[in-house]
Amino acid sequence: MSPAGNRSMSAPEWAMLLALSDLWGGSFFFTGIALSELPPLTLVVLRVGLAALILNLVLPLTGLRLPRGLRIWTACLGMSLLNNVLPFCLIVWGQTHIASGLAAILNATTPLFTVIVAHLLTADERMTGNRLAGVLVGLGGVAVMVGPTALAGLSAGLLAQLAVLGAALSYAFAGVFGRRFLRLGVPPLAVAAGQVTMSTLVLLPVALAVDRPWTLPIPGAPVWGAVFGIATLSTALAYVLYFRILARAGATNLSLVTFLIPVSAILLGALVLGEHLEPRHYLGMALIGCGLAAIDGRLLRRVSRVTRELNSRLSASPRR
Repeated sequence: MSPAGNRSMSAPEWAMLLALSDLWGGSFFFTGIALSELPPLTLVVLRVGLAALILNLVLPLTGLRLPRGLRIWTACLGMSLLNNVLPFCLIVWGQTHIASGLAAILNATTPLFTVIVAHLLTADERMTGNRLAGVLVGLGGVAVMVGPTALAGLSAGLLAQLAVLGAALSYAFAGVFGRRFLRLGVPPLAVAAGQVTMSTLVLLPVALAVDRPWTLPIPGAPVWGAVFGIATLSTALAYVLYFRILARAGATNLSLVTFLIPVSAILLGALVLGEHLEPRHYLGMALIGCGLAAIDGRLLRRVSRVTRELNSRLSASPRR
């Protein structure tokens, strides 16, 4: 396999990235239902716990097993802290003080942080001008999609905003940190199972102490359905895709999913919940598309090549 680095993603990798954005975008739908009867930390524990159970049951069916060895489990612990425990807790706490739209804008800074972190900590994912321009344009698209109303409380809840930015930075470090599993030779399914297993072990005592879930009323069937959906689709299956894309396309390319998640969430809301798409949503998606094209670089290289060929032909044609 060629190094992920700064290369453009292939069509199958783009397909996996789009599928991952749909799975994580759909989590907003499931979360909205589940939070009507469950506190945030309990929902997070159920999400990672059920995902861990599912993945641990699936592993033997595929001829795989949980990773073994202190080195690998230490890496799984680090990945769980960077990719689940820390960002989930920061975002949940942040959203108790700021609007979800503002949190979405702040969380969409993950690719920008990833470009910087990958540039500093890797040898093959160096920052380029088109990547930096692309993440800035894409971030502008996310801001347009969420709309100006999300910025109404920008002067309040500074710590909450910093918390969500901290979560985005944590995701960036997770993308770079997770590259080591390819070197360790751990299959993506085993990495996903190890990560959510460690996340469950870390978060369970926190949720028990804070939420005291045994004192809560038993949720209804719609809530359990939402929990099952977010655990199986938005977590178990999503993280299998996450680690497969990370191994094949690199941390910076993987971070593009944070631009696509708001698109998926809005489209799912329109299709499933009957929500209306406004003109700013289409403008935002267009800007996001431009940002993705700049970061991927393939379209820009084709345009540059065509331009050079045309200039060459014009300069070679006989003058009259």
